[in-house]
Amino acid sequence: MITKIPFSPPFINEDVEQEVLSALHSGWITTGPKVRQLEEAFNLKYGFKESIGVNSWTSGAILVLRWLGIKEGDEVIIPAYTYSATALAVLHAGGTPVMVDVEDDFNISVEKIEKAITSKTKAIIGVDIGGFPADYDGQWDILSKKSVQDLFVAESEVQQKLGRCLLIADSAHSFGSDFGSKLADIVVFSLHAVKNLTSAEGGIISLNLPESFDVRTTYTLFRRLTLNGQSKDALDKSRSGSWRYDIVEFGMKCNLPDVNAAIALGQLKSWDSIQSRRISIFQYYSNYFKKFDWAILPPETKGGSNTSGHLFMLRIAGIKEELRDEIISEISKTEVTVNVHFIPMPMLTLFKNLGYDIQNYPKAYSLYENEISLPIYPSLTDEKLHIICTEVSKAIENAKTSL
Repeated sequence: MITKIPFSPPFINEDVEQEVLSALHSGWITTGPKVRQLEEAFNLKYGFKESIGVNSWTSGAILVLRWLGIKEGDEVIIPAYTYSATALAVLHAGGTPVMVDVEDDFNISVEKIEKAITSKTKAIIGVDIGGFPADYDGQWDILSKKSVQDLFVAESEVQQKLGRCLLIADSAHSFGSDFGSKLADIVVFSLHAVKNLTSAEGGIISLNLPESFDVRTTYTLFRRLTLNGQSKDALDKSRSGSWRYDIVEFGMKCNLPDVNAAIALGQLKSWDSIQSRRISIFQYYSNYFKKFDWAILPPETKGGSNTSGHLFMLRIAGIKEELRDEIISEISKTEVTVNVHFIPMPMLTLFKNLGYDIQNYPKAYSLYENEISLPIYPSLTDEKLHIICTEVSKAIENAKTSL
C-alpha cells in the first residue's frame, strides 16, 4: 500500500515554530518589526531599493495599479496563461486586462506584447510561471523603442514621473529564482501557503523604480496605502500619548501581520537547504523523464535566468485534454497527487462572459491540454520521488498505448 503523497504541504520546522512563538510572546502580532525584517531580507537578496509587506499577491498588485493611477479605459497587458489573480487585480483597480498569448516556456510572448500596446496601455505584467522568469530583457527592449514611447499618454502624477508604461513582474512563483540582467520596475511576490517561501498568506511589493522616484517617500506612501491611508501605523499609535492620526490617502486594508511574517522568517533560516532540495527534485524529474520521447520538460535555465523550482510542469506530447484528465485520474488511484497549472483564463466563465475567447490564444491552450504538475517540496524523499516517477510514467505509457 502506497502512502499518500500530497502535492504541496507547507515547510514547518523548529525555526518556524520559534519565530512564530517569538511574535506571539512579544505582545505585538500585527504589522511591526518582523515585517520590517522580512522586507529587508527581500531587499538584501535581490538588491531591491525597498520592499513592502502585504496580505496577498493580489492586494499588492491592486495597490500598485491604483498607485499608478489606473482608471476605466486604461489597459494592462498580461498573459492569457496565468492564475486568475493577475487579471482580477487589473479589474479591481478599474482597468482592462489585455490578454496576449505565450511562448513554449509558458511565459508571455514579447512579440505579442509589442503588437498589443496602444495609447491606452499603462502597464505590462510579466508572469514567471512555475518560477521561471519571464523575458524582462525583451520587455525592456520594447519599452525602450521610440515608437512605443511615443504611444504612451501620461494621465497621473506617477505616470508623468515615469514617462512610459510601468513594467511589473508577477513573481508569485519566483522567490528563489535568478532573474537575469534586468528586474522589472516593481516585482510582486506571493507568500501563499504553497509557495517556496510562505507566511501562510501574504505578499511582498518590491521597488526597483528609476531615480525620478524617491525611494523612502515611495515606501512610506505604500506603507500608508496598506493601512487605509492612515498617517500612523498601529505600532506608532500604540505609543503613549500618540493616539491621534489622520487619513491622508485613499488606501486599502492589506497589511502583512508580524505573526505571518514570522513564518517566512523562520523558513529563511533554512533557506539554502530548502531551495537546494527543490532544485534537486526538479533535476531528478528532468533526468528521469528525459528518456521518454513523449516528455516535454519545463525550462530550468535560459539567458542568465534560473527557475525557483516552484513547479515541475511536465507536458505529454501527442495527447489532448480529455486523455490528460484520464491520466490524472489513473495517477490519483495510486495516492500520488498531481495538479494542472493553469486553466488559461479565457476558458474560465468570468472571462468568457467578458468576451475573452480561448481560440485567440492557441499556444496557451496547446500548453494547457497536455500539462501535468508534479509534487515538488523539500520534505519529499527520494523514495517518494521514485514512486511518483514510476506511477506517473506508467499511467502515461498505458494511456498512450491505448491511442
